Amino acid sequence: MKLLSTILILSALFMSCNSPAQKRVETSSKKFSVVKTDAQWKAELSPQAYQVLRHEATEPAFSSSLNNNTQEGTYVCAACDNPLFKSEHKFDSGTGWPSFDREIEGNVAFSTDNKLGYTRVEEHCANCGGHLGHVFNDGPKKTTGKRHCINGVALKFIPTHE
Repeated sequence: MKLLSTILILSALFMSCNSPAQKRVETSSKKFSVVKTDAQWKAELSPQAYQVLRHEATEPAFSSSLNNNTQEGTYVCAACDNPLFKSEHKFDSGTGWPSFDREIEGNVAFSTDNKLGYTRVEEHCANCGGHLGHVFNDGPKKTTGKRHCINGVALKFIPTHE
């Protein structure tokens, strides 16, 4: 009985040291080149962009005009203008969010997210840390096989030809 109690206590300690909150601390310790106070972000961003970019909310599916955008250009971070995705890598995933098969290398940071009870790969702007969305392995097989599922409100579109 004493051995069983010891095993249960050790198991509880082990699980508490590996919680999603611990992983969130690791993710948030990354240094970003654009750093602002919460009040500054709130003043600069729309209420919805603030919730998505700074508090990891998700915009409603099919709510972004960028979801159906087919123009040539670059998608940049709505908070800091960091180039994130190119239009040539955008595809219609049918999910209701702008989707890309690859990011502009070095401009997107990745972390883990366990908020739904399973691990997902979360994407952030590598410049300001703004939450963009998640990347999944169900994208186009003919290219990368990745689907970067991005909140449209986290993006601004810069057309190639104006």
